[in-house]
Amino acid sequence: MSAVVHFAGLGSMGLGMAQSAVAAGLEVHGFDPDQTRVDALVQAGGQRLNRAAPKASVLVCVVLNGDQMQAALFGPDGWLECLAPGGVILGCATVAPEVARDMEAQAQDRGFLYLDAPISGGAAKAAQGRLSIMASGGPEAFDKAAPVLDAIAETVHRLGDVAGPGSAMKAVNQLLAGVHIAAMGEALTFAASQNLDLARVLEIIRVSAGASWMFENRAPHVIEGDYTPRSAIDIWPKDLGIVTAIAEDANLRLPLTETALAQYRSASAAGLGREDDAAITKHIAGRANIRLPGEG
Repeated sequence: MSAVVHFAGLGSMGLGMAQSAVAAGLEVHGFDPDQTRVDALVQAGGQRLNRAAPKASVLVCVVLNGDQMQAALFGPDGWLECLAPGGVILGCATVAPEVARDMEAQAQDRGFLYLDAPISGGAAKAAQGRLSIMASGGPEAFDKAAPVLDAIAETVHRLGDVAGPGSAMKAVNQLLAGVHIAAMGEALTFAASQNLDLARVLEIIRVSAGASWMFENRAPHVIEGDYTPRSAIDIWPKDLGIVTAIAEDANLRLPLTETALAQYRSASAAGLGREDDAAITKHIAGRANIRLPGEG
């Protein structure tokens, strides 16, 4: 009999994770406010999560932020009532370490286990079961979550026996990722200002010292003029805001991160918040009246 797993949140990452869990033979029930996302899970062999669903051994919470996680788990309409006693929660949202510690405490007070388990890799790797998970929590939580972790992750980095280090590590990742995307936007705009073919720029940079995973992943969106949101601009004011708040508590200045954060906030204020984060390039180029591919 396969393990029962519930997913609260079927966005660009959660849906792929849930589909990977189905492909691994787990019994998956999922909820999302967008019913088209639930329909996609059902088409992949999953089921709709409702209050009559069988109790799960694992509840995977893949939402945007700590407030949404609080509501999805512990709010009046939260899904903990569908988690079996002693079950484990996988908290996959990007949150500050103190938020993860608070989630763990609330879970333990109710008789549940908690794994601080932020994710990285993008929607494509989520759908392939090849995510990187930065996880911290007790050994029992890791053991109980093992079937799900095996289904959704290529690599699970164990960072400690309590919640917090997983989220701290995700903040390090987001610092680099956010700065790299902003740098990509500046680099492509600079290349366009020099009348370089951006497709050739990508071809050359990806085999040169200036390459980064974010450059190689996001530059094609700019070259194709396709800003359909895989990861939106509005993610970054939140995530880099978490990074700078943590740094401030440590009396640490992060000028590169602060500059990138200001760029994302400016792009969001300009109306680009719901576009793909590669649209930071549009924002940078627009201020200099530099045309990018796909623009009239």
